[in-house]
Amino acid sequence: MVPPPRSGAARAVPSEDDPTALYARPPTTGAPSTGDDDMAGWNYAEIWEVIAQQIPDAPAQIQGERVLTWRQFDERANGIAHTLLEAGAAEQDKVAQYLYNCPEYLESMFAAWKAGLVPVNTNYRYADDELVYLWDNADAVAVVFHGSFTETIERILDRVPRVKTWLWVDDGTGTCPSWATPYEDAAASHLTKVEASWGRDGDQLYMLYTGGTTGMPKGVMWRQDDHIRNIIALGTNPRYAEDPVDYSVPAELVNGPGIVSVPACPLMHGTGCMTQLIALSGGGCVVTLESRHLDIEELFDTIEARGANTTAIVGDAFAKPMLRVLDAEPDRWDLSTMFVFTSSGVMFSEAAKQGLLRHLPHAMIVDAFSSSEAVGMGQSVSAAGGGAHTAKFQLGPNTKVFTEDHREVQPGSGEIGKVAVGGHQPIGYYKDPEKTAATFLTVDGKRYSVPGDFATVEADGTITLLGRGSVCINTGGEKVFPEEVEEVLKTNDAVHDAVAVGVPDEKFGEAITAVVELNPGAALDEADLIAHVKSHLAHYKAPKRCLTIESIGRAPNGKVDYKRLKQYAADQLGITV
Repeated sequence: MVPPPRSGAARAVPSEDDPTALYARPPTTGAPSTGDDDMAGWNYAEIWEVIAQQIPDAPAQIQGERVLTWRQFDERANGIAHTLLEAGAAEQDKVAQYLYNCPEYLESMFAAWKAGLVPVNTNYRYADDELVYLWDNADAVAVVFHGSFTETIERILDRVPRVKTWLWVDDGTGTCPSWATPYEDAAASHLTKVEASWGRDGDQLYMLYTGGTTGMPKGVMWRQDDHIRNIIALGTNPRYAEDPVDYSVPAELVNGPGIVSVPACPLMHGTGCMTQLIALSGGGCVVTLESRHLDIEELFDTIEARGANTTAIVGDAFAKPMLRVLDAEPDRWDLSTMFVFTSSGVMFSEAAKQGLLRHLPHAMIVDAFSSSEAVGMGQSVSAAGGGAHTAKFQLGPNTKVFTEDHREVQPGSGEIGKVAVGGHQPIGYYKDPEKTAATFLTVDGKRYSVPGDFATVEADGTITLLGRGSVCINTGGEKVFPEEVEEVLKTNDAVHDAVAVGVPDEKFGEAITAVVELNPGAALDEADLIAHVKSHLAHYKAPKRCLTIESIGRAPNGKVDYKRLKQYAADQLGITV
């Protein structure tokens, strides 16, 4: 790894020869304008430190009976930042969060930003090989992890030699291993402000790994300044989109406790994390649930007990079980403080939206059309008595729909195009210049993020989302790339060829189904084949059902008709697609 520059050194520019060089500023060609190049730019650590000074005794994070004030949030993050720097972390080194939802998740992100480092999300469902790939690809030097992951880490310690610092978060599952440092010791190590010699600025990164929609997970690189001018300006106050950068703004805007937000979905994913960045940047309080699986009763108990105002969910996968509980016990909870349900990235049906609004007529549902690398493409806002459509969105102010030859799709034309969003967007994908070039396009002199979502533009200017051009399966809020599952299926002795498809499922949105062509004389043992996949991949990537077919029917070029096989699977299972 190329040593990062210290204070005063010129920042490195990424290249194919030096893919680990710092990504600091957007490419000069086609990059979005971010104002005066001499400005430091917005930085999360700076904003949150101002808020901690403004409302030190207000709650910042709560989990169960544990309450952390803004003063404690700030001081504990100082301790973690100090520990990381003392361990040798250099400018823009990567710090991975391998955690369930908990206060330490956002606290360690705060710490990384204080120290001029880069927080990196980690899917806690990953198996050994997937973790090794992610941390190696991210060049992680530190990992913050829950104690329940100790055994998993011990199996791969020698495969991630770049990681030098392990911070162990006690979750009651054992003692801290000898190779790690107790998180609480680190948090208490240094209470006053920590800032590295290289300082802080808006060029420093927030890196969010995708769920692998179009292949292996990729690190989406956001300059903090761009992320704040997009996400925080939209969700907290539009003044964060304005110049000049002035840290009297958060001091002026935050003069008391803000909203109370409950992430029902994982912080390790973009929807869960970004919604909480919005809450904190407005002086709010984040309340994480104690259960590590979706527990609707705990969610409603917490909303009632803490007077929560907003919660982040994942479409029908969360809304339908919420609705079943409310239908069964409509008068059990007082949810009158809840005014916004936010969902993003997955299908959210009209029926589920209307069902929730029937029980909470005072609330509204914001169905955001965004992805890790393209925020602000559009949104659908539903309220009681109004429309609640599926996959229909109002375009964001910087959103266009382009044909393959980069013509703008005209409203009402019926033409299909790809959704593109401009303005403040990511720099690109970490160490992947080819994918960056394919996703971030310049059209008529403006830079757009085009992640691959197809849509039509209606006569009224709204868009109807048709889906990704890829065959990615979205199951329970997790994105699963079929080829990854297929490769494992085909390593089973009984399988000659295989395809993984997603079929409609009430609980998961889509359920992974394997369609397999068996070797001559072989028989299908469905349970064995599912267990085989689980032994190689995260369990959520394993098929729920396995079906046989006489021939997969690949074309001469090796490609397969996923649409046909999805229909075949649905027919075999008696499901309407």
